[in-house]
Amino acid sequence: MRHLKKGTKFNRLRGDRISFLRNLANDVIRAGHIETTETRAKAIRPMVEKLVTSAKKQDLASRRLIASRVQNPRITKKLCDDLGVRYADRKGGYLRIVKLQKVRKRDGVRMARVEFV
Repeated sequence: MRHLKKGTKFNRLRGDRISFLRNLANDVIRAGHIETTETRAKAIRPMVEKLVTSAKKQDLASRRLIASRVQNPRITKKLCDDLGVRYADRKGGYLRIVKLQKVRKRDGVRMARVEFV
C-alpha cells in the first residue's frame, strides 16, 4: 500500500534527496527566483513556504528551527530579517510557479520558474 508515501524520489537516496532539495530551496531564497523542472519546483514549494511561515514569527525558536533546516547562516538571516518582514501580513502562497514554454534539450522535460510573489 502507498500510505504516507508522498513526494518524488528524483532517483536519489534519502540523504542525497534531502540535501538536493535543501540546496534548491536555498537557491530560491538567495536569488529570489530560479528556473528548474516542474517536478522540482512543485517539490520545493512546500519547503520554502513553511520556512517563510516560521520566519514570520520573529522569535528565537523559529530562527533556530530555520537554521537547522537550511544550514546556512546567510540564508537564515535573509529569511528572518527580509522575507519574514515582507510577508508578515500575507496568509500564505509566497511562491509562484510559472510554467515555461521551453523544454530541457537533453531529455525534453518541461521547465518552470519559481519566484517569490
